[in-house]
Amino acid sequence: MIKNIKKISIMLLLVAGVNFSCTEGFEELNTDPNRTEKISPGTLLNPILYSMATFNTLRADDFTFHIMQVTLPYPSNSGGVHRYDIGESAGNSTWNTYYRWLNNVRELKEAAIAAPDANYEAVALTLNAWIYSQLTDCFGDVPMDEALRGEERIFQPKFNTQQEVYTKILEDLEYANTLFDPKKPMIYGSDLLYSNSADDQKDGKNILRWKMFCNSLRLRLLLRVSKRPEMNSYARMAEIINNPAANPVFTSNSEAAILKVSGVGANVSPWGRAIDFTTFRAGAEFFIDNLNAFNDPRRAVFNTQAKSKDGKTNIGYKGIPSAYTGSDSQFAFQPSGLNVALATAPMVCVIMTYAEVEFIKAELAQKGVLPTANAEGYYQKGVKAAIEQWGAVMPADYFTNATTKAATEYNGTLERIMLQKYYALYFNDYQQWFEYRRTGLPVLPKTDAMLNNKMVPVRFEYPVVVETNNPVNYAAAVANMGGSDDINAKVWWEK
Repeated sequence: MIKNIKKISIMLLLVAGVNFSCTEGFEELNTDPNRTEKISPGTLLNPILYSMATFNTLRADDFTFHIMQVTLPYPSNSGGVHRYDIGESAGNSTWNTYYRWLNNVRELKEAAIAAPDANYEAVALTLNAWIYSQLTDCFGDVPMDEALRGEERIFQPKFNTQQEVYTKILEDLEYANTLFDPKKPMIYGSDLLYSNSADDQKDGKNILRWKMFCNSLRLRLLLRVSKRPEMNSYARMAEIINNPAANPVFTSNSEAAILKVSGVGANVSPWGRAIDFTTFRAGAEFFIDNLNAFNDPRRAVFNTQAKSKDGKTNIGYKGIPSAYTGSDSQFAFQPSGLNVALATAPMVCVIMTYAEVEFIKAELAQKGVLPTANAEGYYQKGVKAAIEQWGAVMPADYFTNATTKAATEYNGTLERIMLQKYYALYFNDYQQWFEYRRTGLPVLPKTDAMLNNKMVPVRFEYPVVVETNNPVNYAAAVANMGGSDDINAKVWWEK
């Protein structure tokens, strides 16, 4: 019996090209032979939320921070993601982790339908859309319809095009929006994201917040594919925003999808030692110089102060260039580092913020999809939310101070919106990278030490195990994406 269960579980992962070893622990595959036939939706939800949110936080730190010039290894004399040195295995952990938890999301959905419980079904659809959007934005075409169906003897799943993936997950989010019912409590226990207390669950507040996350995610994904006229993104986004009763979105930081890591029990920081978050790291000049130009209170939240060469004197916030040439001895100071509190429980893992919603609205207004006169208001709300989200105090004169307003006030450009959105997406999985690929903004400095012709890579290569175990469908996917499985092959929504 146990042998058969193991075989099915392994096949479920292999069909998606998931690579694993005995050292990963078979327990992670949810294959306990003693569990009951009927799984409670509440049993599955929290492990999905915690594992996905903490994994994405780690990836924000070890990939997005570097490629988007937030931080860099220090000292760093050659190579590295900040020099666009991206190897063929760079996306392996993302592929493996996302498919592992997509399998659990599928079980969550099946358990919710069997219960039946429409709220849990809607949550499962929302989580499925969230994870698949991350997966396809990292790789392009991916298995979806035939993925994780080893029990049906589908061991070499076909890939769905990115257009098919987006069409499906947007349809699912639209349907999920109709399922959420705040009048019906989620009876299978609290969830880590929205129901940690009786007050959170009172009057269906937690369910309403899940519905807000669902619709806010719809806005993110519709904006992501807005270059593709066949998706009719702008009209669909305007419809969501102009009918908040039917399509509620985040309206405050308290409603945002931000997982709180308490440090109690199993809800611990993804860093075994918080010091590992800060050791051999430096703040990037681009990231810190803008915050200095803003006189931004987030500097103290995100970074430590730089010090004199002897380490005795604080000299303010000062970074060094990403992809610098030469040795670190060229710098006459010790650069700003990362604030260890960001990786010390209690801490947060960002899934989607209220600030992002306001910046989406600002961009739509700047482009005339929403009333243009509202763009400045949306922009300012986004900046304020992004600052206060981290516990910093918004200066009353942030947009009007004579010394800084040239850098902070709304000037009617997409460049200004996207620069502040870059900071609003801090520590938010791969979102800075995705948005840079969509807009080319903010404009990042280049150096002669950057590889890849100084071009920001736009995707991960498929894991080698996918090419090996599913060669026919792998080849078809690569051909559909332009014939080359490399880091410069643009995905569908970028073209």
